[in-house]
Amino acid sequence: MATKKLRRAGLSQELCDRLSRHQITTCQDFLCLSLLELMKVTGQSYWNVQKLLCKVSLACAPKMQTAYEMKTKRAINPSSAYLSTTLDGLDKALHGGVACASLTEVTGPSGCGKTQFCLMMSVLATLPISMGGLDGAVIYIDTESAFGAERLVEIAEHRFPNYFGTEEKLFSMTRSIHLYRELTCDSVLKRIETLEEEIISKKVKLLIIDSIASVVRKEFDTKLQGNLMERSNFLAREASLLKYLAEEFSIPVILTNQITTRLSNGLDIQADLVSPADDMSLSEVSGASGSKDREPGYVTAALGNTWSHSINTRLILQYHDLHTRQVLVAKSPVAPFSAFFYTIENSGLVLQDGKDHPDASWEGSSPVLQAIRVRTNIFKDGFPSSTAETLKLTQPI
Repeated sequence: MATKKLRRAGLSQELCDRLSRHQITTCQDFLCLSLLELMKVTGQSYWNVQKLLCKVSLACAPKMQTAYEMKTKRAINPSSAYLSTTLDGLDKALHGGVACASLTEVTGPSGCGKTQFCLMMSVLATLPISMGGLDGAVIYIDTESAFGAERLVEIAEHRFPNYFGTEEKLFSMTRSIHLYRELTCDSVLKRIETLEEEIISKKVKLLIIDSIASVVRKEFDTKLQGNLMERSNFLAREASLLKYLAEEFSIPVILTNQITTRLSNGLDIQADLVSPADDMSLSEVSGASGSKDREPGYVTAALGNTWSHSINTRLILQYHDLHTRQVLVAKSPVAPFSAFFYTIENSGLVLQDGKDHPDASWEGSSPVLQAIRVRTNIFKDGFPSSTAETLKLTQPI
């Protein structure tokens, strides 16, 4: 809450402009100054500065609400609580869909449909409330240059052919999705820090970062001394800002994550950098062929244990067989551990009827540490044979 802009704290425009010239733009910047410093930069008396301090403090203090008020608000306006995924089984397990005012992480191997899920949710957020949408705009931060406008339109046309049957509707939808390509940690953080006023002006109802892990893993080599702590501090700062935006504006925030592979000898492999069509390295480290000479491998979501506690919900996308994939509800404050089979079609993700397992059980000591299946191709006589091998998890890297 301390990152709230002073313009939204009830101060006059003239005073905000004056403070801005001294690089004082947030409530935190203002409250960190002494009384004498504030008197100097504002040009006001001691008593007026005291009043300003009280005003800013009240503006950024978390507002108390009762459980009854929360329940009533969600009952009156369900769209303020969840954004439906239109995947019926998954929505039912999550009590409505992707929760507003919280962070939802989607993790899994490359090629499982993480970006497809984000594109699909972008389309859904722009739909009118009567169709289960949020009737708002979307901010999409792309750190992997994976966003495809053509694929976005294809999903919209095939998933809602009647609604998006005209060029006008498609034009309105695409105009509502604001894309930013940020390729460094600093640029991502700066973009998040400037989103507050943009969310208000553009009536944003969904924030997506695809992916949260990409830039972090490129810039922080955790084998170097001190880098792990720096990375943890960066992720904590990022998570804090994202939670503030989610809670302050009651919007869902969707983040995609990668996977990492750890060998028993301590060697780490960024598993998401391996092509899903030629995943031989993962096959070799997993001991999939049964060879006793091969090291067992362990696959888990990237970014570590501290990050896993920062998110509210974790969905794992994984391979099941050549054509079918599986989405697991591995962590949720409202849903039990659940598993659903899906395929990727022209319309995005489609659940497979009769193949859901909402009462599935997890492997290991925690559902968050659920084993993730990756696709492995073993070549025999020059022809690839695709299998889904399970690589058990260890502590996150």
